[in-house]
Amino acid sequence: MTLTQTQIREYDRRAMDSAETATATFGIGCFWGPDAQFGAMDGVVRTRVGYAGGTKLDPTYRSLGDHTEVVQVEFDPDAVAYRDLLNRVFTSHNPQHQTKKTQYQSIVLAETDDQRAVLDEFLATRGLTADGIGTRIEQLSRFYPAEDYHQKYKLRSVSSLTDAFEAAGYGGDELRESPLAATLNGYAAGHDVAIAEELPISDRGTA
Repeated sequence: MTLTQTQIREYDRRAMDSAETATATFGIGCFWGPDAQFGAMDGVVRTRVGYAGGTKLDPTYRSLGDHTEVVQVEFDPDAVAYRDLLNRVFTSHNPQHQTKKTQYQSIVLAETDDQRAVLDEFLATRGLTADGIGTRIEQLSRFYPAEDYHQKYKLRSVSSLTDAFEAAGYGGDELRESPLAATLNGYAAGHDVAIAEELPISDRGTA
């Protein structure tokens, strides 16, 4: 895939503003895979990986404390429902099993009372309860973004794409928050993403 600087900037300029999106936070093992998985999902605008669920202040990958690796998903609530995200989460792991290592535990962190109500209803329709499964069900208190080298990990393995972002003036924060980078991260991981059709047509082949 050939990607131009103009396409990157224009795609991200057209994306829904963060003030209009909703966010959801989940942990399903190592956060690289879920980051790509959700980035490829229709209705998801941005993704970022980080640490949550613990009490340690300012955790890092080398000093994680009692936090868990999670992915935070920004989504258009008119295009994809929180329930649809939950369905993706619970089909991606066995909720009756929980790993002992806190870093990679399965966790759903409700961010609002409405999310918790949807989550409880979602579990109930499957004959499950928050207290009766291995997956941790908690209220999100704080999300700490992970280091730059963890963000869009699959995308970073494709030098031709990351070079285009660098040429467009994207640093670590910009790449982490880029809607196009989220989608291309899913593409780089092998998920079915029709990204070529979504790029600005008039800018193809230009710088």
